[in-house]
Amino acid sequence: MSLLRVLGRPMLASIFIAGGLDTLRNPHRVAGLAEPVVRPVTGRLRALPDRTEDSVRLNGAVQVAAGLLLATGRMSRPAALAIAATLVPTTLAAHRFWEEEDAGDKSQHRIHFLKNLGLLGGLLIAADDTGARPSVLWRSRHAAHDLRREAHIARRAFKAGAGPAAAAGRARAKLSH
Repeated sequence: MSLLRVLGRPMLASIFIAGGLDTLRNPHRVAGLAEPVVRPVTGRLRALPDRTEDSVRLNGAVQVAAGLLLATGRMSRPAALAIAATLVPTTLAAHRFWEEEDAGDKSQHRIHFLKNLGLLGGLLIAADDTGARPSVLWRSRHAAHDLRREAHIARRAFKAGAGPAAAAGRARAKLSH
């Protein structure tokens, strides 16, 4: 694994681990902000908790768990996708700069919105990063191709050997009579 990956993944994950831990400990701090985003989502997805604080805690737990996986390089691609999925509602709930009246607040929320957008981009890149190894899809396609090629070679070898073997068998049968 390259030095950039070894250093970059924990750096990217750190903000999600820290933020997720804070959200797990103090969900009430963000529950009010999250309410307008959580309610429509929980109405559509029955698997999510009904209470906003519980949904916020779940979001924090996913960020911590996936952040640790990303930081350690274990299952880093699905972990990056999981964090990305939590970042979208978090950003939409906490940084609605378009609704701010005060110019200073609007500017701060826009900065944080764009920061989260940049983090989302980094997570998407991490989710696509195979660590210089071929992806599972690439490996499965090539394994299938190799299997087809081997089957074709075996079929040709069988056909090539079957004709002479049959002739030898017929000749032996004639000689033994």
